[in-house]
Amino acid sequence: MTIKIGIFGAGKLAHAIVEEVEASNVNEFFVVWMVDKGEMIPDSDIDVAIDASSADAVESHIDWAIRKEIPFVIATTGWDITDLAVRIGEKTGVLVSPNFSFAVAFMQRIASQLARFADWYSDGEIAIFEHHHSAKKDSPSGTAKALARAIVSSSTRYTGWSASGVENCVKDKIPIASLRAGTETGVHEILFDAPHEQFSMTHRARDRRVFAAGALKAAQWIIGRKGLFGMEDVLNDLFS
Repeated sequence: MTIKIGIFGAGKLAHAIVEEVEASNVNEFFVVWMVDKGEMIPDSDIDVAIDASSADAVESHIDWAIRKEIPFVIATTGWDITDLAVRIGEKTGVLVSPNFSFAVAFMQRIASQLARFADWYSDGEIAIFEHHHSAKKDSPSGTAKALARAIVSSSTRYTGWSASGVENCVKDKIPIASLRAGTETGVHEILFDAPHEQFSMTHRARDRRVFAAGALKAAQWIIGRKGLFGMEDVLNDLFS
């Protein structure tokens, strides 16, 4: 059965999703509509919607998805709605992720393991570095924050993150260094630095279509589910 999709946004990611659908050799997905900011949402029958718009538009799109009971995938970063799970309830299914690379989702799993290792090791520090193109508006990236949260959730030592820099150095905060330059799609590195050894893991997105492919997989997964989910839930299905 072909999955009918609506897309909020008309930027790079939105177009990458359309390109990914068109490049597919099977008719698994069909893009019914793609609307830019300020445009009317078509009253067309769709199975799932993907938000690849802007942070300031996310809340109204969420309200629309809840009202219409449309499964919803949010691929936009830079927004913060603290009561999202309560709003959604059992009305529809919403999947939120700052990064739709499944390798990055797996990297978050490793990050939580690294946190426990660092607690045991005791004589070493964890830091995060991320690099994106100069047009990216939010800093640190949503992915860097998600990696930091994965570390904090499994650590007895770290309680949060802070922007890198001597003036922001706090012992129990993970420093995040951000670079905005050039045309880089996305690089994220987690570093464990100890006096006698160093360990790091790096993810580099080679093409924006990796996020498009992941968003489509997430859109397929969220159909039929109710509540708030993340990429970790999709991986849990994979490893269960």
